[in-house]
Amino acid sequence: MLDDIKKTLWATADKLRANMDAAEYKHVVLGLIFVKYVSDKYAGDPNALINVPTGGSFADMVAAKGDKEIGDRINKIIGKLAEANDSLKGAINVADFNDEEKLGKAQAMVDRLTKLVAIFEGLDFGGNRAEGDDLLGDAYEYLMRHFATESGKSKGQFYTPAEVSRIMAKVIGIGSATSASQTIYDPTCGSGSLLLKAHDEAKGAT
Repeated sequence: MLDDIKKTLWATADKLRANMDAAEYKHVVLGLIFVKYVSDKYAGDPNALINVPTGGSFADMVAAKGDKEIGDRINKIIGKLAEANDSLKGAINVADFNDEEKLGKAQAMVDRLTKLVAIFEGLDFGGNRAEGDDLLGDAYEYLMRHFATESGKSKGQFYTPAEVSRIMAKVIGIGSATSASQTIYDPTCGSGSLLLKAHDEAKGAT
């Protein structure tokens, strides 16, 4: 399942490469995958970690397919999701889905965004886990690795590679922690991948 998701994600990014570079289209792809993920996981759950408001879910993006105002509608959908969750403001509403220079003009934009939404529509993040792995986290790392390659930059300029995170988790000795009250702190956590790998290392030691 994870391999299928990776292929789908890269096929999505591939549809954008003619109009923008990797540093730009990563925001489009990651924005869509995040909205799809939280919608599958949390929509309709009053006790969810993330509030998916009415008008701010992936289902609303699906309803916008083929609409001549699809770019503006997607911007508003993501904006509603961000407004409903303070921690998401300025994080998920980065890409402009109504940018004609990047996504095409008139019908070209409608066709491109409709196809992108349709690709993600076929994914199901409801379970969130496959073969013991976090689907969203693995998909994110997969995309970051390819974005770095496409832009001619090192992976470290986009995110902390999983291999480095695992080594750092071992170096700080988290595996020898003896109390649940012991904590770790990353002041520049970004996507949080280092903290997640440290958590995995601690779990593996118990």
